[in-house]
Amino acid sequence: MGDATTIDGDDLAHLRRCIELARRARERGDHPFGSIVVAADGRVVEGMNTVVTRRDPTGHAETNVVREAATVLDDEALAAATLYTSTEPCAMCSGAIYWSGIPRVVFALSEAALRELVAEQEGVPTLSLPSREVFARGGRVVTVDGPADLPEAAAVHDGFWT
Repeated sequence: MGDATTIDGDDLAHLRRCIELARRARERGDHPFGSIVVAADGRVVEGMNTVVTRRDPTGHAETNVVREAATVLDDEALAAATLYTSTEPCAMCSGAIYWSGIPRVVFALSEAALRELVAEQEGVPTLSLPSREVFARGGRVVTVDGPADLPEAAAVHDGFWT
């Protein structure tokens, strides 16, 4: 499994797009998370958090983008795609990514760093379960690269969780 040293310039550009989507989600009243799936042929599918606006506790950005990507990309395209996300996927989202067949995840802000920013999550504590641990329990390899050194990934959360 990778780390920040395996993240290149293209990856950083995709992560910055995720952070922009997180900012847009926050502006419309949702939690500040954004994700994209990039297919090998360059097609991009975008997703934002919809927990508040759709009143859906499963409406995390990664789960939403996996659901959308599965409607526009076939299994072969998913199996060659990369999922980028503003913050490390939670256990639920890691499961969705795993079942989609997407082989690589790249994230900016780590789950541990997010926990430090979140004082209280609307009465529902964060699961302390890094995505690498979830993927390690599967029967196929999912490469995880992150966290990326992008201060704006934490900045999009500034003042949100207090």
